[in-house]
Amino acid sequence: ALARAQLPADAMAVLVQEAGGDAPWLAWQAQRPVNPASLFKLVTTYAALDLLGPTYRWHTPVWLDGAVRAGVLDGALVIRGQGDPSLVVERVWLLLRRLRQMGVQEIRGDIVLDRAAFAKADGDAADFDGEPLRPYNVRADALLLAYRSVVYRFTPDTARGVAHVGAEPALHGVQVDVEVPLAAGPCGDWHAALKATPADPTRMRFAGRYAAACGERGWALAYADPASFDARLLRALWDELGGTLGGTVRDGVAPATAPSFEVESPALAEVVRDINKFSNNVMAQQVFLTLGLARRGRGSTDSAGAVLREWLERQLGARAATVEIVNGSGLARTGRISAEALAALLQSAWRSPVMPELMSSLPVPGLDGTLRNSTQASGRAHLKTGSLRDVLGIAGYLLTEDGRRLVLVAIVNHPDASRARPALDALLDWALKAPAPRPAAPRR
Repeated sequence: ALARAQLPADAMAVLVQEAGGDAPWLAWQAQRPVNPASLFKLVTTYAALDLLGPTYRWHTPVWLDGAVRAGVLDGALVIRGQGDPSLVVERVWLLLRRLRQMGVQEIRGDIVLDRAAFAKADGDAADFDGEPLRPYNVRADALLLAYRSVVYRFTPDTARGVAHVGAEPALHGVQVDVEVPLAAGPCGDWHAALKATPADPTRMRFAGRYAAACGERGWALAYADPASFDARLLRALWDELGGTLGGTVRDGVAPATAPSFEVESPALAEVVRDINKFSNNVMAQQVFLTLGLARRGRGSTDSAGAVLREWLERQLGARAATVEIVNGSGLARTGRISAEALAALLQSAWRSPVMPELMSSLPVPGLDGTLRNSTQASGRAHLKTGSLRDVLGIAGYLLTEDGRRLVLVAIVNHPDASRARPALDALLDWALKAPAPRPAAPRR
């Protein structure tokens, strides 16, 4: 399959072995460090489950820093971020809704956001691939609200000849065209056909057309001015709840007193499921930095990397030397791990108390996540996917037709790695049907 794709055999690293077993069924270049792309999320999420526990939750404390009289908070509302990866729009709305239930209608002071739990991210969103508006490039933050992204949804109305446009979340001071003319013909490159203005932080225009053949579609984009996103979101949601704000939304420091209340995240096991099923880079980086915050008191790349390095050395011994840690998501050109080391981690997870949480977080081919459209090993595997411009890989667990559970890791590093997909399919097909290798005959 590699030959048909015109790829050299040394572009791939593979290790397949029975779960709980020692001898590999198949090994090829398994000790060579390679770029794993998003397969590195297996390292981050297994470490988090092991070190923090599957029931770990993030708490976001909130202060009403002033007296409340006749519906007026005579002071500031303070929110301190602790790295919660799941502060989606609904949960931010519930936070503000709780204020209304406490009798607050007007905030006379400011809304103060404390982000000190995480070190400020180096660089900017364009550094990785020059695509700052791609949601996967959003930078981690101790107070990450709604992933700093907007989803534009297009719903055709053929009777009127337009597509209705919805934006979620709505942002204060940002205008969005509410409809765009429909076009005949195939769906094609519908993003380009819309002629949108996503780089304008105050106005999203659609000067083109939307093909009716596309049906209903969503387009997720990172907001063009991430520094103002939280302020615009909080103002918009507070307005929707009928609240008023006398001051501004600004960064600051939380009080040293006990908070008025806290917002609790879903359990880590649920967060890990979202990360691995859908390969969410931003959430993975939040979890990575949380390891540094929880274990060393500082959510920085250095502290998180040190925690992860120590954990890997305990898990892998000398094989940890093949691991190059850049971040927690695998969105990097210089990250490295060998197929052997990654398989060893999957074997360790198999014997671990958190095995059910990690395994169930992986996409099931043909059913969900990043493998929902796969036709190989449908319903018989739990596999994480990884892909970059020059990387393609799969790793996880597979149930053979004769009932054996396998650990499988396959990673391709090559400028044309995307052409290796049929080879990965062939590997899955072989592993699904392969009988267990016979043990070597004893020497006389």
